[in-house]
Amino acid sequence: MSSDTLIDTAALPASLREREQWVCWKEEDRDGKPTKIPVTPETGAFASSTDPETWDSFETALEYAETGNATGVGFVFTDDDPVVGVDLDDCRDTETGDVDDAALDIIERLDSYTEISPSGTGFHVLIEGELPDGRNRRGSIELYDTARFFTVTGDRLEDTPTRVARRQDALVAIHREYVQDSEPDPEHESGDYSSSEKQAATGSAADTNVDLKDEELLERARNASNSEKFERLWRGSTAGYESQSEADMALCCLLAFWTGGDHQTMDRLFRQSGLLRDKWDEVHYADGSTYGEKTIERAIASTSEFYDPDTRDTSTESVPRTSESSTSASRDDSEQNRNHAYLVEKNRLLTDRVDELEATLEQKTERIDRLETTIEDLRTELSERNREIEQAREEQAGTTSDCDTASETSSLWGRLFGDRSK
Repeated sequence: MSSDTLIDTAALPASLREREQWVCWKEEDRDGKPTKIPVTPETGAFASSTDPETWDSFETALEYAETGNATGVGFVFTDDDPVVGVDLDDCRDTETGDVDDAALDIIERLDSYTEISPSGTGFHVLIEGELPDGRNRRGSIELYDTARFFTVTGDRLEDTPTRVARRQDALVAIHREYVQDSEPDPEHESGDYSSSEKQAATGSAADTNVDLKDEELLERARNASNSEKFERLWRGSTAGYESQSEADMALCCLLAFWTGGDHQTMDRLFRQSGLLRDKWDEVHYADGSTYGEKTIERAIASTSEFYDPDTRDTSTESVPRTSESSTSASRDDSEQNRNHAYLVEKNRLLTDRVDELEATLEQKTERIDRLETTIEDLRTELSERNREIEQAREEQAGTTSDCDTASETSSLWGRLFGDRSK
């Protein structure tokens, strides 16, 4: 690899390079943390992992990155390709190159193209397969197959294949062992689930498996003590909420409880509700996350209790209205927790809205300043033209006056001496 080449192109599998699913990325600080922002090759505008119009060929993305306008290139996962990305973070010592046992086990079992991440502290494994249902994240392990992008370095891990291999069986086994059924690691657990995995009265997202069909789950939600609220949101009513985003969050919090915090089930159910809109699948965040994905993640993180059908027939949320006072007290605590989560999210939404309005105001102020400058220039130009017109009128008036004087003189001489021609 030459010194002026960003990555070793020859090291990348041709099956990836041939797809026009490439973006560039820049690293920026967000809330004190380095964040990789996807950008469109050539234009540098924000790229979306769900908008093909913002992607380009590998060659175009690489050329743009090598101009210095971007930090690197990235590959976008879509529903139309069989590629799955396995992201292994914080598992490699940058000085010694040592790899922890779990990451090494995953890399060896997947046995596919693997490269070292830009930070040098992790790996990206690319395989072909179908991502199993259920969670796609646990601690420092994440699995992607659509609506996300992977930074690509071309720094292939020695002794790993040069191609993207199909490894469906290994993917299913690793997903089950390391993501779906494993206990969380407190030191690495993602903030998206940390608060939701604290032990609560009816279980936690970490140890709850709500193995119910959608119809049965919805039926239980409709028979719960807060069924009226659920039905109202399910039908798409936003009454009582200042915005639909707040209503979206409220329904997702209810779905988080009933699904045991299962991301995919929540998404599938929300899409059946009356609140679904195009915004749900729009990318609104720098990491490529859609509005819907972040709403679900925040709802899970804000939920402290989860329905567990294995421990009791009905939860504190689904207790009939005639329940005993002890369960009523438990339900009140649950309601307080949800109210607190709602208020926290409401405050966040309002803060985001204020930031958005301030940014809009700043843009409009700049626009007003430009327009005022333009108006002042036009006024100056108009004043100059008025002076020129006035000067021309004065000159024309002077010429007319001279002609009139000559005519009057001629008439006077005629009257005094008569017309000599007579």
